[in-house]
Amino acid sequence: MAQKTILLGYDLGSSSVKLSAMAADSGALLASATYPEVEMKIYAAQAGWAEQEPAYWWECIQQVTKKLASKVNLEHVQAIGIAYQMHGLVAVDKNQEALRPSIIWCDSRAVGFGEKAFNDLGENFCLAHYLNSPGNFTASKLKWVKENEPEIYAKIHKVMLPGDYIAMKMTGEINTTVSGLSEGIMWDFKEGHLADKLLAYYGIDSDLIPEVFDTFSEQGKLTETAATQLGLQAGIPIAYRAGDQPNNAFSLNVLEPGELAATAGTSGVVYGITDSPDFDPKSRVNTFVHVNHKSDTPRYGVLLCVNGTGILNSWFKNNMTGTGGFDYPEMNAAAAKAPVGTDGLVVLPFGNGAERVLENKDINAQIHGMNFNLHSQGHMFRALQEGIVFALNYGFEVMKKMGLELATVKAGHANMFLSPIFREAFANTTGATVELYNTDGSQGAARGAGMGIGYYKTAQDAFGGLKTVQTIEPNAQKSEAYQAAYTKWLNVLHQYV
Repeated sequence: MAQKTILLGYDLGSSSVKLSAMAADSGALLASATYPEVEMKIYAAQAGWAEQEPAYWWECIQQVTKKLASKVNLEHVQAIGIAYQMHGLVAVDKNQEALRPSIIWCDSRAVGFGEKAFNDLGENFCLAHYLNSPGNFTASKLKWVKENEPEIYAKIHKVMLPGDYIAMKMTGEINTTVSGLSEGIMWDFKEGHLADKLLAYYGIDSDLIPEVFDTFSEQGKLTETAATQLGLQAGIPIAYRAGDQPNNAFSLNVLEPGELAATAGTSGVVYGITDSPDFDPKSRVNTFVHVNHKSDTPRYGVLLCVNGTGILNSWFKNNMTGTGGFDYPEMNAAAAKAPVGTDGLVVLPFGNGAERVLENKDINAQIHGMNFNLHSQGHMFRALQEGIVFALNYGFEVMKKMGLELATVKAGHANMFLSPIFREAFANTTGATVELYNTDGSQGAARGAGMGIGYYKTAQDAFGGLKTVQTIEPNAQKSEAYQAAYTKWLNVLHQYV
């Protein structure tokens, strides 16, 4: 018998789009699909650049919907939620056509503009009003377009984030959220409105910024054209939208102060909730508006991001495992044969653009201490995973100084957390208990859509069916070994920062 209410959740990543259909009454996953089968290409015309075509995202949205429709009847879809890769810039003209490729999250071309704004507007002002340096975020990327592509800038009707673009393609309407504006450093936390002083400093017309909607609300309805392209019913409301990391936290029911979520896909993130607008003076970690923020019950997300995590593991898998290659389980099995600390082999995973946790330095990935008579392929595979964990722990130390406690970290049973080596290293290096759940970003977006249409009256109502898959506790003996390895890793890092 068909479900009466189905919720759809799209998760637009930089590697693929995942789509899940959930039964609203039980919270059970009915089916999911991913497209494309191989990772999306990221185009880099110059070192430090990273772009993707918005039109290709929309093609992937169409294809993944058709793929899901072959698994489950989508006739009873009542709401759609969208999660998306954060910090990207999409610029469209009056015909809602993208004027250039999207400058995505790991593109570092705008760092100089952000640093100059931070100095000229004043560090104290920026941190008090924006909780961050303008850095390499969306507003600074738009400034780069203004200065370097004035003919394109002159044609811009609206600018938006990747998820705003997908919602536009679905509804024909252009809007955004406060949470989204905060991730682009286009929201003034202190004043509670657009970051008008930063926009004015950059010479950006505030009319380019879309209308603002609540994260959980009806943000438009599926048009006849979009419905035909997707194979869905016209009129379905888009009722939730959030960046991938706030959404990942939401998908894990991480909503209250002191709770933390983690993910380790292309990039690695730890995201902690607080009720005060705290900031790191050096903007090595960043504070944004969380999905459930209200003026009377403020909720902020402190985000630690390491750009080079799963992409490092993927790069080695695709380029360095020989004829026929390895799959990830085979890499994990080989890594398990090497000892903690990999006999002195150290990998710095920072090969995916400028790293905010390193104060926007771009030091590239590094391999240190390789001994041809000692180290094997398994040593390298383990050093990759340990290096990723150590980079996250380096950021953890910043979060601790801001007052966040790292007792328990929740994560989806996915991506790097599928690796036993990664899970063990994460728990024993950080000292945090790791709880893995049967969810992902697309399921979180589906649950969010249920809240947006009022099917779920509270956040807690939305989390039926969420279950713990595995819990990993730190081990005192192993923690000592990992701490020793982390110290060696830090000594190498300090040669560069």
